[in-house]
Amino acid sequence: MNISVKSEYALKAVFDLVLQYLDHRPASGPMAPVKIADIAKRQKIPQKFLELILAGLKQSGFVDSRRGAEGGYLLARAPDLITVGEVLKTVENVKSTPRAHKDDPFCEIWRRVDASVSNVLDQTTFGELARSWQEKKAHYVPNWDI
Repeated sequence: MNISVKSEYALKAVFDLVLQYLDHRPASGPMAPVKIADIAKRQKIPQKFLELILAGLKQSGFVDSRRGAEGGYLLARAPDLITVGEVLKTVENVKSTPRAHKDDPFCEIWRRVDASVSNVLDQTTFGELARSWQEKKAHYVPNWDI
């Protein structure tokens, strides 16, 4: 599966906001906005390109923004309510299009492959992805043998 750099960066930006949400969420009250420069640095995304991506994600309802010195971006919905497939389809502007003609011998297999990939992406939430990533990182022990 090939996705555009824009989509890859959009996924990384949402993932970064999810990690910030999970790591820095106060016991009560809303999540603090995250500065674009911080996301860009952590995710190694050119800041100007990230600004455009975040504007699109805001327009699509995935993120929200706050202005001012303490401003930045934050999730518009809880991480468990945003799927990877939803973000990808929005950024890529994907419409369901058949890959092959009906008389192509591979038509049915490509349809099944597409359905399987979509199923995985549409059922994977950013909350689930972030928790899995945090758990994996917590179990990683660096080997300092010299």
